[in-house]
Amino acid sequence: MKPGIHPAYGPVVFRDRAADFAFLTRSTATSDKTIEWEDGNTYPVIDVEISSASHPFYTGTARVVDTAGRVERFERRYGKRGAR
Repeated sequence: MKPGIHPAYGPVVFRDRAADFAFLTRSTATSDKTIEWEDGNTYPVIDVEISSASHPFYTGTARVVDTAGRVERFERRYGKRGAR
């Protein structure tokens, strides 16, 4: 790697305020805000709107779409295909 052309890569805390969840990882993203982590060190913190703790795919709170009901409703409304 060429020196001086890559952004700094270091520890950062990503915090999901909606789910009251935070995790420490490494990233090139930075922030002026800081937080004291569980290990006693201070790290930059980035607030995110959605994380694995609040996203419906990961939490299992996603709605199940009733595709059979939608097809039947379409057929009732517009008729079956090929029936002219």
